[in-house]
Amino acid sequence: MKVFNTTGTCFPDDHYMVDISKQVNYAEQMVRSNYYFCINQGRQYGKTTTLYALKNQLDSKGFSVFSLSFEGLGDTCFETLDKLCQRFSELMNETLMFNETKNISENEKTIISEMAKNKNLLSSDFSIYISKLCAINKNIIIIIDEVDQASNYESFIKFLGLLRDKYLNRKIRPTFQSVILAGVYDIKNLKLKIRPESEHQYNSPWNIAKPYSTQMGLPEDGIAKMLAEFKADYQLDFDENKVAKAIYDWTNGYPFLVSRICEFIQQNNFEWNEEGVSESVKEIINEPNNTLLDDLTKKLDDFPQLKDIFKEILFNGSRIAFNIREKYIHLAYMFGFVENKNGAVKIANRVFENTIYDLFISEESNNRIFTNGSTDKKQITKNDNLDLKLILERFAYHYNKIFNSNDEQFIETQARKLFLLYLRPIINGTGFYHIEAQTRDNTRTDIVIDYKHQQYVIELKIWHGEEYNRKGEVQLSEYLDYFDLKEGYMLSFCFNKSKQVGLQKQQFGEKVLWEVIV
Repeated sequence: MKVFNTTGTCFPDDHYMVDISKQVNYAEQMVRSNYYFCINQGRQYGKTTTLYALKNQLDSKGFSVFSLSFEGLGDTCFETLDKLCQRFSELMNETLMFNETKNISENEKTIISEMAKNKNLLSSDFSIYISKLCAINKNIIIIIDEVDQASNYESFIKFLGLLRDKYLNRKIRPTFQSVILAGVYDIKNLKLKIRPESEHQYNSPWNIAKPYSTQMGLPEDGIAKMLAEFKADYQLDFDENKVAKAIYDWTNGYPFLVSRICEFIQQNNFEWNEEGVSESVKEIINEPNNTLLDDLTKKLDDFPQLKDIFKEILFNGSRIAFNIREKYIHLAYMFGFVENKNGAVKIANRVFENTIYDLFISEESNNRIFTNGSTDKKQITKNDNLDLKLILERFAYHYNKIFNSNDEQFIETQARKLFLLYLRPIINGTGFYHIEAQTRDNTRTDIVIDYKHQQYVIELKIWHGEEYNRKGEVQLSEYLDYFDLKEGYMLSFCFNKSKQVGLQKQQFGEKVLWEVIV
């Protein structure tokens, strides 16, 4: 029986997979066009699985594919360009020893074996061997996975320069039909890591590469088809389309997260429904050794500028223009943490967003408002239910006691963060929240809380007059319809000196809206 897999390459016969034929066919067309290209995606985004499928497809169509990896090569082979060419030759030969490379003649095997056994191989010798080999076989494809492992070595940049030179002179001296590099970092950033800051950093030796621009995220309908196969195998009864939508809403199709959610649902016997997806997400965010989320945290430590960008988006509701040439936006995009949404930077998925929120809030756990939330938890979570009205009232009490709520600038920049600081210790370990990106701006934010299989929607907004407030009530009412809820909550931050503070109940059609003004 197949299983969901989140460790290493996915194999169609062993693992439940979303159909990736579109990505593979796109890559095949690039190979047939003799393009050199890079597949750059975030960690655990399915690069190796895509390359495996591509190799099998090219094998079946008569290509000679050398699928190599720089994983774990060590430092010695990168000491000089000559040593790297020597080790590369050995890697090519090893694929022949284990019958991994298909459609290769005995004469071609002899050339590769001779090249690999030459312990005094120079880079110039390597170049000649490759031309001799490719003069016989014009359909040789090189795939190099995990090129990030070479990111600190100048020899690798020189090696790419060698391949580039051969590519530019391919009409005179034959060379590989196509070379495919796969990793997180693109080649421009590999060079950026090697060269001093004072030097020009963007002269890439790989400017011959074509962009691999097809979408590698998993589509919602593809997730549904995978779940339908799983459901049939295990003779289960659930709505795969609704579950696929819930998974997609959380992951935006990030392959590792899609499979990890499914793994958790199956392993923990959660229900195959929206609640089961939410429970699985909670487990993922809280698991101690999640390599993808650990990498996200590490990158934020390595690049504090990314933290600044995310804090502006998440806490201040700022719209940051997506400019791929801005260094840190480019890095965040390359790592798979953000995407371009209508010209603005958007965090790539809700799992990442919640992880980042939790990280930022945990860094301020000594804040008085956080401590107040911890103290209030027992009286607010009686009988395993949340008393949202009491949460808002108690927050308003602490807020007005600690802060000067007439400071408009303070409200604009700190209000959301302070409420989330208060909320976090109350629901921590039992529930979680997410912020609806489509409502998050500098005037309004909707927070959806999942707690003990119950959902609550709180609208946080900055007071901008009665008319704007009425529009907010209409919007919240419509949003409650989406979640099939009859009660909603509003927390309004107001700097009007004549404001009426405290809890107010409003009937809005069939819905009840509870509003607290601070």
